[in-house]
Amino acid sequence: MKRREFLLGSGAAAGALGLGGFGLAQGTPELTIQPASFALRDTLTTGMVSLSPNAPPPVLYGKQGEVMRLPVRNTLSEYTAMHWHGMRIANNMDGVPYLTQMPLGEGEVFNYEFTPPDAGTYWYHPHCMTMEQMAHGLTGVMVFTEPEDPGFDSEQVINLRDFRLDEDGAFLPAYTQRGAARAGTFGNVHTANWVQGAVYDHAAGSLVRLRVVNTDTTRIYKLHLEGDDARIIAWDGHPLEINIPMPSADEPLLVGPGQRVDFAVAMPGDEGRSVALMAKLPGQPHRPMAQLRAIGSSASRDLQELRPLPVNPVAKPDLTNSELHEFVFGWTPEGGEPNNGFCGSLGYNFWSINRKPWPGDAAQDVGPLATLEMGKSYVLRLRNESPNLHPIHLHGLAFVPIGSNLRQLPPLMTDTMLLLKDEVAEIALVADNPGDWAFHCHVIEHQKTGLTGFIRVV
Repeated sequence: MKRREFLLGSGAAAGALGLGGFGLAQGTPELTIQPASFALRDTLTTGMVSLSPNAPPPVLYGKQGEVMRLPVRNTLSEYTAMHWHGMRIANNMDGVPYLTQMPLGEGEVFNYEFTPPDAGTYWYHPHCMTMEQMAHGLTGVMVFTEPEDPGFDSEQVINLRDFRLDEDGAFLPAYTQRGAARAGTFGNVHTANWVQGAVYDHAAGSLVRLRVVNTDTTRIYKLHLEGDDARIIAWDGHPLEINIPMPSADEPLLVGPGQRVDFAVAMPGDEGRSVALMAKLPGQPHRPMAQLRAIGSSASRDLQELRPLPVNPVAKPDLTNSELHEFVFGWTPEGGEPNNGFCGSLGYNFWSINRKPWPGDAAQDVGPLATLEMGKSYVLRLRNESPNLHPIHLHGLAFVPIGSNLRQLPPLMTDTMLLLKDEVAEIALVADNPGDWAFHCHVIEHQKTGLTGFIRVV
């Protein structure tokens, strides 16, 4: 019996973070998925999902190259499973139900254990009942520190996400049929770390590592910084090996669901001045999602004092000896409801890869979109035949963009490629992690209505 058939048939200190933190390298408490309540507006919103009854999911801290043990307990009446987004770890720890593990029922515990090969900013979220649990709060940030401190005085994690609430602070439906068939259903309460207009204090004149993560189910943020000196130092967890210009109000940085960006920020020297993370939302002026406020006397630090981030040990593809695979992302010519087993369905299909919608997480006799040979280099051609943008995420592997018909793409190592309208982009990778790896759009409504599949590395 094949492994997939078997699965289908068997049952850190909070400090300046503004979020709680667990230092995983020192021993992990049990991570309990549970109902939660929080004042997202002026009134308490119930029906949320978190790892705490009254707070956002904490930042989970670990160290590059050190083993992490993450026991996850499900106390919800619905099923779940936890995925560690962007991590190049063993396939059986990836947290994708029916593909790498069975869903986690009420009262059950799954002991995730892996050694992160890469430093950087990553995140975690459920991959079962994905729409409902993510939209209600279960998205958290993971930080893996480098063996040597690059020289920051402090850091700030910003978890960007919307919530969809009525005037009384109660949840509206997480998705609509119209939204799922288009760009997605957007939230109307815009938060950083579950807070509107968040302000965090950092020492004046100090050097801050600002880790920004888009964990939203739908929204593509247009971001820039307003304030003192700053530069981008990492993208989707991986240090930059080239310089790229800082975004501005006129030319903001597009950060799709699942993507992350790290900034090195020199705080203002004068107490009370701020650096603001600005977002441009449709039909609205630029607004601060979060601000870093300078306090105390100036430390007079300079960005030149920082040590370069060491490059993560990701194999570089050999473009002179690579094989091409093509993928088409668009609407589906077929209808029908996918079979997602215990992991929830939106009830219809709108999207497809290679013109076939995903038949469902629990569907039998489903093969890979492509089979890659271990250790070989590949070019994947990604063609968007829809007017909507798609952040395409590949589990378990890292890749580098190498070309586009619409724009110049900097060669930044990543795990999520934001495809623009009518874009044809090429990405390159080394197939160096064996297993069946989910490959899908990270607009969750698109994922759950057909725009998903998996790639096999053997």
